[in-house]
Amino acid sequence: MIRRLVLDVLKPHEPGVIELSLGLSSLEGVEGVNTITYEIDQQVENVKIVIAGENIDFETIKKKLEEMGATIHSVDEVAAGKRIVEEVRTPQDRLAQI
Repeated sequence: MIRRLVLDVLKPHEPGVIELSLGLSSLEGVEGVNTITYEIDQQVENVKIVIAGENIDFETIKKKLEEMGATIHSVDEVAAGKRIVEEVRTPQDRLAQI
């Protein structure tokens, strides 16, 4: 079961992020939605959407986004299983930043 999804999404200006978030949060298995706008163009907006729940259905999320005129650019994170495992920084991560 999927517990968290982080999606990079391209959406039209309408519906706005409030309507988009409420639409996604109404889906079965979804307990919370965060939508962050990180780029606005003349025609579209790029948003990062974080979806949390006990049993998220990716296909239902994808279908709802498409119904609202949005497109998934990428799936940036998936947390699945009995619990969410948080990312842990390692020495390799610090070396990669140098």
